[in-house]
Amino acid sequence: MARIQKPSGSPAAVLTTLEGTGKKTSKARNTTITITMAVQQLLYFRIGGFLEEEEWNQDDFKEQSNDGGPRAHNRSKTTGQIRQDQFYCPEEILVRIGVLLLLAAVGSDGKVPRTWTDASVATMEVPLANAKYSPIHITEKTYYELPTRTVYQSYPVYHPNREPAGFMQWLERQEPRIAFDPEALKTRRDWIEAGSLVFNAPVSYSPVFFSAKDLRDPSFFERLGMPVAKDGTIPFARWVIRRKGQVELGSMGCNTCHTRVLPDGTVIPGAQGNNPGDRQGAAMLRQTASAGSSAQLLTRLLRFAKQFEVPWIENDPNRRAQTMSLEELLAAGDAIPPGVTARSHTSMLLPPQIPDLIGVKDRRFLDHTGLVLHRDIGDLMRYSALVQDAVGLARYREIQPEPSTRGSVRYTDEQLYALALYLYSLTPPKNPNQFSAEAAKGERIFEREGCAGCHTPPLYTNNKLIPVDGFKPPADHLKRFDILLTPVGSDPRYALQTRKGTGYYKVPSLKGVWYRGPFGHHGSAATLEDWLDPARLSNSYRPTGYAGPDGRERAVKGHEFGLSLSSADRTALIAFLRTL
Repeated sequence: MARIQKPSGSPAAVLTTLEGTGKKTSKARNTTITITMAVQQLLYFRIGGFLEEEEWNQDDFKEQSNDGGPRAHNRSKTTGQIRQDQFYCPEEILVRIGVLLLLAAVGSDGKVPRTWTDASVATMEVPLANAKYSPIHITEKTYYELPTRTVYQSYPVYHPNREPAGFMQWLERQEPRIAFDPEALKTRRDWIEAGSLVFNAPVSYSPVFFSAKDLRDPSFFERLGMPVAKDGTIPFARWVIRRKGQVELGSMGCNTCHTRVLPDGTVIPGAQGNNPGDRQGAAMLRQTASAGSSAQLLTRLLRFAKQFEVPWIENDPNRRAQTMSLEELLAAGDAIPPGVTARSHTSMLLPPQIPDLIGVKDRRFLDHTGLVLHRDIGDLMRYSALVQDAVGLARYREIQPEPSTRGSVRYTDEQLYALALYLYSLTPPKNPNQFSAEAAKGERIFEREGCAGCHTPPLYTNNKLIPVDGFKPPADHLKRFDILLTPVGSDPRYALQTRKGTGYYKVPSLKGVWYRGPFGHHGSAATLEDWLDPARLSNSYRPTGYAGPDGRERAVKGHEFGLSLSSADRTALIAFLRTL
């Protein structure tokens, strides 16, 4: 048995040692002892969940602010505790673990994974419910012919009443700078920090949800409820200098939808976002219409709505948009609350909840419908490429030719790798909900009611797919995918009537529900109390989250587990869930 001694140095330093060992190992076969020693050191931090490598003491290093100046790193100290100073593990197992860790850390050949290969793309998705129309994506050759995106140095956007004096004038004097340089990335920490740049990097410099003029107007924030961080910044957008003297507002990076600001101003990158983007977009379009271009605007909106249609579905509900007036279309945007958005290839009339990306490294399926498999970091890279760039380049079997790639761009493999590592590194903020006697009671109820069957600790998901009503999984799916044949009764439309419709919903994780919301695939319930309220099953119920484009009363059906509990038991169960 091998004794694992307490190592010297931080986990980051140990990992650097291990990565360096891995690079040597690729050149020689006789370094078993060296690998074992490095793994012994790393496992001291890993066993028992003591440390994720990114959870360093905040005094270990200082993070560079986005304008090049230092600022204190705000990661808190780990809450994990070592219960023993030494652990025991068979040496041959250490060697095997070492090989796996080396592969995970630097790739089997020490290189960044190739994002788009014909073989990986062909197997990355669960077929659509009507498999005949599953998407055919662009080829590897076509993908790598697309021009690549440049990640420029970007700068914070402030609420106009919180902006430092002379800040805009200072920006106008800045030179354009390229922020992402893969040649400068030497350690895993470097890659993660570079991934943060990619996460926050704009992909659009034209107004989508809001304009530069909007963000210079204090009344805009009051009218539309745009959250502001405690330091006065707006974490959903960035100022960018691509030409000296020209300050541009950039948005629609990952941060625009996947950033949450808590009531106290705490910013949670990667969380279910809470910027009211669709409402902001509707307000901006109303301003355009009031300027006298209503007819042109309606034509543009109807063209935009075409992307949501599913031509192979008879009586496709998404075609309803083509008969709506301009005001009806804008009202549909008004109806979408923060935390929900009508993103590409979903539904304008039944938009999905924005997913929480914290903990994504432990999820085996991506998207509410489990469309994309998550087998390794390459799949997350491909998924990011799809979401931002490639999903609109797919064709759907017999119904359309291959779309034009004119005007399309893509991330580099290095940018996507850094982004994926950054997403894997994300951790939730400190939970203010203490594990009380009430929460302990709720945990017993959670166990008694069998909640762990689907929401299995410690991930609080079993990482399985559940078929929706109206869809019978083909026999080969039961062999290829992890499927739980337990009916839940959730609204099946998103899983059957969109271009992401696999016929399944994945079992979501309950971790972090204390900071998330609204809940349900369409965000119909604003709070956990609303989700566990039996009244939501009534047709006379008025949803507290997304109520639909017409705002009418309707039942929020499905997932009836917990609805038969007494009021006291529901309160206790919610108290427990908020500690996760």
